[in-house]
Amino acid sequence: MSESRPPFPPFTRETAIQKVRLAEDGWNSRDPAKVALAYTPDSRWRNRTEFVDGREQIVQFLDRKWKKELDYRLIKELWAVDGNRIAVRYAYEWHDDSGNWFRTFGNENWEFDEHGLMQRRYACLNDMPIKESERKYHWPLGRRPGDHPGLSDLGL
Repeated sequence: MSESRPPFPPFTRETAIQKVRLAEDGWNSRDPAKVALAYTPDSRWRNRTEFVDGREQIVQFLDRKWKKELDYRLIKELWAVDGNRIAVRYAYEWHDDSGNWFRTFGNENWEFDEHGLMQRRYACLNDMPIKESERKYHWPLGRRPGDHPGLSDLGL
């Protein structure tokens, strides 16, 4: 396999934090094809009640997601790390096509292969309606600026 995504397991706390930020940056690109390359070709996901198998389904899932979740901005934070597994918590803000804003809170468990590609992703998440005035993520679409507060700093 010629594909790889450093850093590689086994992860230290520092390399896990780096991996989490790289994942956050990828998802904030809102580019389904680019994001799918961080996963093994046979990656398996559970996201809410949906099961996703392989990169093609990942691209389809993300395409649907970002057509619904407009102006999507995400922050991820390391929760725990052990060997080739990382647990994260996250929150993202978005609005629907009617202008209703939401903050989605979630937790994910990730498992990586030796090439640093994610082979398993198990996500649990909940949407909370918010007023536009309650938004906390105001950076331009794309990568979260390095000086923008993280989840803990924002009290989330």
